[in-house]
Amino acid sequence: MRSFLATLEQRGELHRVIREVDSRFEIASVLSLRDRGPAQLFEDVRGHTMPVVGNLYNNRQRYALALGIDAAELDAFCLSALRAPIKPLLVDRAPVQEVTHKPPFDVGALLPVPHWFEKEGGPYITAGVIIAKDPETRRRNVSIARLRLEGGQRMMAGIAKNHHLAQLAEKAKRLGRDLEIAIAIGNHAAVLLGSQLYLDLGDDEFDTAGALLGEPIELVRCRTVDVEVPAHAEIVIEGRLRPDDLIDEGAVSEFPGFYVYYGPGIGVDVTCITHRKSALYQAILPGYAAEHCLMGAVSIGATLTRDLQRAIPAVKRVVITDGGMGRLHAVISMRRPRLGEGKRAILLAMGCVNLLKLVIAVEDDVEPDDWQQVEWSLAARFRGHEDLIVLPGVKADRCDPVHEDLVVTKIGMVATTRPGDGEPGGRSEFVKPPSDIYESVRRQLDDY
Repeated sequence: MRSFLATLEQRGELHRVIREVDSRFEIASVLSLRDRGPAQLFEDVRGHTMPVVGNLYNNRQRYALALGIDAAELDAFCLSALRAPIKPLLVDRAPVQEVTHKPPFDVGALLPVPHWFEKEGGPYITAGVIIAKDPETRRRNVSIARLRLEGGQRMMAGIAKNHHLAQLAEKAKRLGRDLEIAIAIGNHAAVLLGSQLYLDLGDDEFDTAGALLGEPIELVRCRTVDVEVPAHAEIVIEGRLRPDDLIDEGAVSEFPGFYVYYGPGIGVDVTCITHRKSALYQAILPGYAAEHCLMGAVSIGATLTRDLQRAIPAVKRVVITDGGMGRLHAVISMRRPRLGEGKRAILLAMGCVNLLKLVIAVEDDVEPDDWQQVEWSLAARFRGHEDLIVLPGVKADRCDPVHEDLVVTKIGMVATTRPGDGEPGGRSEFVKPPSDIYESVRRQLDDY
């Protein structure tokens, strides 16, 4: 993360906030008002010596820059990483363990965790990558979930029931155990993206993160729990998730931008905190914010592309849209799909990703992340009487803002060409100058 911050500063994309700020709502307000602007480094947080950094990865170009690729290559790069994982490397010493804090301590006194929104019950760690192991197989799981400070060495983890981490906690409960976890804060983009991929339970997300990084992720053993963490993170919180210890969460923000009420979360007892000397605390603005939505969108798009291509080779790319909160809307790019393949791709996408409720299929001559082109495709190629799919009463995710009893109506729209479209004399033949003149001008365009 530090090398990426240095790159951003060289490019004029890192803004240093030198005035004192309060972690209670003031950091949240600045990040919100500068949601899509430069990364923000808060150098002087009241009551703390540790700076806070946010809005790091609030556009696709930033992810591409961190991974050393062009922005246009991001989706294909993530897809190739899924197919060629690189296993992590265990090391004996790590920057993230330069300083160690043993109990007793107060997590909120050691770390400048922001309080984000007015009705939430406390400050939340939002960029904490949680590492746990299956209590039986010892296979790693890497993910992100909400972590609220409860005072002292106590935290609450808000975990969706269908997430793998919740399944591991439930397995530990059946075995009569706690679940050992570690939370890494201040990570490279490869680790953040890897943590969000829709992999199978038992697949190690650090393997794909290594492929994104282009080399093995270096891991180090924790001090007090049997878990390995990124050696080059800024901060690690070690602890135990106690499945029988339920804590009412109350109102909490979610990606649609609303408060939701999910009921109880699970208690966490912190056993140790390690960090770098002069550590930086990374925060991600939650709710309907660019960085929060985009992290999920990039990862979901990559894994969904992989899954659809296994069944339909005509699928070229899947984009999870910003307007759809990085979760609920998708555009599928297809290369000359056969009749009916557009609908099939839409239905498969909804089956693979429970969150999706609006899916549009377009030809690959349309950029799926350019909404003007997608809308043009709907205007030029969509026939409502045969290309509209309406599926009422479909199982939805609890995050969906309009679900009723966990069901919603899902919609698909096929905006692809038909056989004969675009051919000479056809209804969709594109207008263009003579190709020889057009290509000559294109090659010399800078001279005009």
